[in-house]
Amino acid sequence: MGFFDFVKSAGEKLFHAKDAQAAAEKASSDAAAAAKVEELNRAAGDAIEAYVKQQGLNVTGLTVTFDSASATATAFGVAADQATKEKALLCCGNVEGVGKVEDKMTVDQSAPEAQFYTVVSGDNLSKISKHFYDNPNKYMVIFEANKPMLGHPDKIYPGQVLRIPPL
Repeated sequence: MGFFDFVKSAGEKLFHAKDAQAAAEKASSDAAAAAKVEELNRAAGDAIEAYVKQQGLNVTGLTVTFDSASATATAFGVAADQATKEKALLCCGNVEGVGKVEDKMTVDQSAPEAQFYTVVSGDNLSKISKHFYDNPNKYMVIFEANKPMLGHPDKIYPGQVLRIPPL
């Protein structure tokens, strides 16, 4: 459990992050604006939660909340295994407007945790594989570890956070 950092300006566009942030800035002085912030935060959390479910990740009791003031998503629920938990957290964080994910999830079957890596310009899975595994041909291990969020090994983008499982 803990916090994971993400690139706030990169990722899936699931909600209007700028609207929520602007409303949060006005909320301190206006009760109507505070209600709007709460509504936007709830909608953002629901959108992230739906995105996790859309990826086919089975998390019992999945709940995602979002706080636009801190750009933090918080994920609750029980995943069947460590890989599912990590993929769900990546789904929550690889969303435009999310800068941090707070992990409040548990797992039924524990396993060694994976490392996380933030893609930079010029990266490809072979280059990342060489860095972590000393073998560029192990790129499919990284690709498989990030399915279904990755649909093709060449479709990664700067700012995206990837799961790097132990070999």
